[in-house]
Amino acid sequence: MDAETLRYDENHAWVRSEDQTVIIGISDYAQDQLGDIIFVELPPEGEVITAGNPFATLESAKAVQDVIAPVSGEVVACNDELLDVPETINEDPYGAGWMVEVKPEEGFSLEALMTYEQYLEMLESEEE
Repeated sequence: MDAETLRYDENHAWVRSEDQTVIIGISDYAQDQLGDIIFVELPPEGEVITAGNPFATLESAKAVQDVIAPVSGEVVACNDELLDVPETINEDPYGAGWMVEVKPEEGFSLEALMTYEQYLEMLESEEE
């Protein structure tokens, strides 16, 4: 998956639109900041997640980090392969390292999230 075609939030999550759902993961920047991910905790299918609130946990040698939901909606699928091979997030954050698939609440718009260019600008301003 090409990082430039995704949408992002200020918490370093990315969102890709499917037919009626969205796929969520974390950015390459976020996985790089965490370092080697050794444990992943995902929500169960059917759980409703809320934008701005934690929905998953990533543990690395450096830290334990909550992943903040960029959208609200019902979890319809989880990438359970991450439970056995969490380092997939480090190796392919925009592809095989996806975390959950969510049916977003009515009224959700990708336009509310940052483009790749806007996300890069945010990262640059954080480093200043």
